Amino acid sequence: MNKQTYMYLKTLSIGLIIMALSINSDAQNMPKKQEVLKAITAANDYFMTEWSDVSKPIWSSDKTRPSNIWTRGVYYEGLMALYKVDKQKRYYDYAVAWGEAHKWGLRNGTKTRNGDDQCCGQTYIDLYMIDPKPERIKDIKESMDYMVNSEKIDDWSWIDALQMAMPVFAQLGVIYKDNRYYEKMYQMYMYTKNVHGDKGLYNPVEKLWYRDKDFDPPYVTPAGKSCYWSRGDGWVVAALVRVLDIMPKNAPHREEYLKTYLEMMKALPALQRKDGFWNVSLMDETDFGGKELTGTALFAYGMAWGINKGLISKKTYKPIVAKAMNAMIKDCVHPNGFLGYVQGTGKEPKDGQPLSFEKVPNFDDFGVGCFLLAGAEVYKMK
Repeated sequence: MNKQTYMYLKTLSIGLIIMALSINSDAQNMPKKQEVLKAITAANDYFMTEWSDVSKPIWSSDKTRPSNIWTRGVYYEGLMALYKVDKQKRYYDYAVAWGEAHKWGLRNGTKTRNGDDQCCGQTYIDLYMIDPKPERIKDIKESMDYMVNSEKIDDWSWIDALQMAMPVFAQLGVIYKDNRYYEKMYQMYMYTKNVHGDKGLYNPVEKLWYRDKDFDPPYVTPAGKSCYWSRGDGWVVAALVRVLDIMPKNAPHREEYLKTYLEMMKALPALQRKDGFWNVSLMDETDFGGKELTGTALFAYGMAWGINKGLISKKTYKPIVAKAMNAMIKDCVHPNGFLGYVQGTGKEPKDGQPLSFEKVPNFDDFGVGCFLLAGAEVYKMK
């Protein structure tokens, strides 16, 4: 090899290294604030156009459901998060119209103990805090009081329920300055964490949660690994974030939620895919591995919130959040705002598969809510 050829190859190699480093750096750069806002606004506009009638029942493959169920409740959680960073009156009006269409009620009435029914109350209470009309809070308070005044604490047998109902207890505790809401929430949470299944649904070693008793040991994935469902653990992250964000710092048992939140934050980075997403089966990429928006969005939401509150290292977690947000914007958001790679309703990796950029999930609302929660929190990052 002559000197000229050697110098050319050396220069080429250096160029390729610089290019690789540049690509890696770009992947870890946080998207610009306006890019994030544009993406979440597009996703929300698409949904509001598709569902201009807020009272219209939701039709799925098996039956029709009222539009105040948990899937729509999660969407409105995201809408209220978007409203906080971009106070467009049409967002507020859209949420109020939804509450009014359902007369501020719950799917199965005030005697329901089901967190899926109570999820809508999070937005009802948010709207009450803006304009304290008593009808906005009456039914959800009656439902939660019914639980507070009973001795039963084993209702949350699946971890999704933590996100659906815990923030409601926290909101009411703040409004009424009543520790009974915090105490009941803690009792029910700890039963889910330590008792449901054989030894509780939280694994203190791996710092993750089994979705329900069907997935705790001896259950394993086809590859023999623990089965932690991405969105299920995402629901827990969101529950802890929302509760910690709502509760005053001196509220009872706050330290328990913060401790578990920080443990989960330590467990999740190593499980992120190279492309920025998390697999639906967190520890087994062969168990329907691939891009998925909802779990990824909830983890990004939790990490961005922790950075914003100074609870986790910005240096460590900002690149992780950046990879996730870039991946969702690049690979999931259609030009018209429709979101791809959303796993439909279910409880495990196989549900709603296969996923794709074009596939419409069986419910198109909660995925938007997860994305709005993540995007709004990322938008607030400095």
